[in-house]
Amino acid sequence: MTDLVFSIVMLAAILLLVGAFLYWRRTGEVKQPALMVILALIAISNVLIWTIPTPEGTAPVDLVEGAGAD
Repeated sequence: MTDLVFSIVMLAAILLLVGAFLYWRRTGEVKQPALMVILALIAISNVLIWTIPTPEGTAPVDLVEGAGAD
C-alpha cells in the first residue's frame, strides 16, 4: 500500500514541477510557481526520507510494513 502512496506523491511532484514551469511561462509570475516548486521538493524529500536505507540497511518504510504484518 505504501508503494502506491509513494508513487502517487512522486507523480504529483512531477506534475507540480511541470505545472510550475508552464504557469511561469504563460504568466511570467514568479511567486506562485516558486511555491509549487517548493511543495514538489518537500514531497520528494519526504519520499526519500521514507525509502533511503539507514546505515543498518533498513529503510523506515520496511519497518512500518513489517509492523503491519503482525
